[in-house]
Amino acid sequence: MAQFIDFLNGIIWSKALVYLCLGAGIYFSFLMKFPQVRLVKDMVTQLFSGGDSDSGVSSFQSFAMALGGRVGTGNIAGVASAIGFGGPGAVFWMWAIAFLGAGSAYVEAALAQVWKEEMDGQYRGGPQYYIEKGIGNKPFAVVFAISAIVAVGIFLPGIQANSIASAMNNAFGVPTMVSGLVVATALAGVIFGGVKRIGKVAEILVPFMAIAYIIIALIIIAMNLGKVPAVFALIFTNAFSTKAAFGAIIGQAIMWGVKRGIYSNEAGQGTGPMAAAAAEVSHPAKQGLVQAFSVYVDTLFVCSATAFMILITGMYNTYDGAGGYIHENPLLNGAEPGPVFTQSAVDTLIPGLGSMFVAVALLFFAFTTLLAYYYYAESNVAYLAKNMKNHKLVFNATRIGMLVMVVVGSINSAGTVWALGDVGVGVMAWLNIVAIIILTKPGIATLKDYEEQKAQGLDPVFDPRKLGIKNADLWVRKLEENKKKKVS
Repeated sequence: MAQFIDFLNGIIWSKALVYLCLGAGIYFSFLMKFPQVRLVKDMVTQLFSGGDSDSGVSSFQSFAMALGGRVGTGNIAGVASAIGFGGPGAVFWMWAIAFLGAGSAYVEAALAQVWKEEMDGQYRGGPQYYIEKGIGNKPFAVVFAISAIVAVGIFLPGIQANSIASAMNNAFGVPTMVSGLVVATALAGVIFGGVKRIGKVAEILVPFMAIAYIIIALIIIAMNLGKVPAVFALIFTNAFSTKAAFGAIIGQAIMWGVKRGIYSNEAGQGTGPMAAAAAEVSHPAKQGLVQAFSVYVDTLFVCSATAFMILITGMYNTYDGAGGYIHENPLLNGAEPGPVFTQSAVDTLIPGLGSMFVAVALLFFAFTTLLAYYYYAESNVAYLAKNMKNHKLVFNATRIGMLVMVVVGSINSAGTVWALGDVGVGVMAWLNIVAIIILTKPGIATLKDYEEQKAQGLDPVFDPRKLGIKNADLWVRKLEENKKKKVS
């Protein structure tokens, strides 16, 4: 089984996907003239503008839901594995895919808003919807929806649950099964409340956990301030050098940096758009900019915090791909890349408490990611079951299925759950990036329309008919309803 999963990953995560992810980011960034630089102010402004409605959540709640999915195990264990297998240079490629991926994140989130639908009083959207209504290819959309359900409903929850259980076992001696059952119980209390409750919980937990984690990282960096220039030098030289020791794995630096970068920030993966579609906004570009900003927060802040803690304290091992080490810290006792790197780094600040702090941080990070995963799974189940009469029965079955996978994942081996997670992420990324490239024209049109209206001093309002975009029925209906209200 393990060999078969590795075989699949070898095909899915070939150089083709790595360069497709990087290439798509470059492609969209140049076409839109780098909005991730030009429109940072707008990103922050739109983050806090507008409120929720009976059908949609607020921009900030949508941002928190998507960030909850992005900020998870990948920010701790994922960064450690990137450094462990790709060297410090992998951090540069995580930054690169975040900066470039912000362009892809804008497009996919805007497209999700353009072709969202209203179902059972809630907004639904994502790649499955814009593939069917934008490209006009329902079989393609169904394939994505099924792939997403398998990925976020079955494969990926195991990574989060396993990381929580392992960290709690290492730090507090809690049996992995107990951790799995406790997390599943807490998760049930939220997801059975629907998207509104998920949005409100994420709105509270995500900022709290991210800020606390970054503060600890800043303290460690401040205590080792003199080493910061050397860490930057280490990252950049090992990202490109073919002469230094790390030059032997430069290809692995790119591969692991991009792979773990996408796993963490989800840019181009196709999951972020599902949270983006839930937002109540007057123009798709507003949510596109908010989601692009969430990629920044995830990688440039939280992932960087982990990377600097590990590198500045030297608490990491990097494999040479031939059974040995390029860099080995004897204090780690040959530990495999994972949360132990971060735990050991934090131990330099608070000796003996690093494991506990990271375990608690991982609990919050992974739990909010599980909330996001459920919402993503539900969005795709809703798409496939939209013509069924009893949606609640299908949703409840999805909830129970995911809770079971959380318990199973908590007692499974880490290697297996990570390999399965990579398969899920890779398949979604292949399908979604191809789709958003096909839909380049309407994606770019949303930003152009937004900027034109802003230049006229207007609060942008989206009219798909003006841009020649078809099948955006929800937006047309909303415009007509607003027109009638003004007349009356």
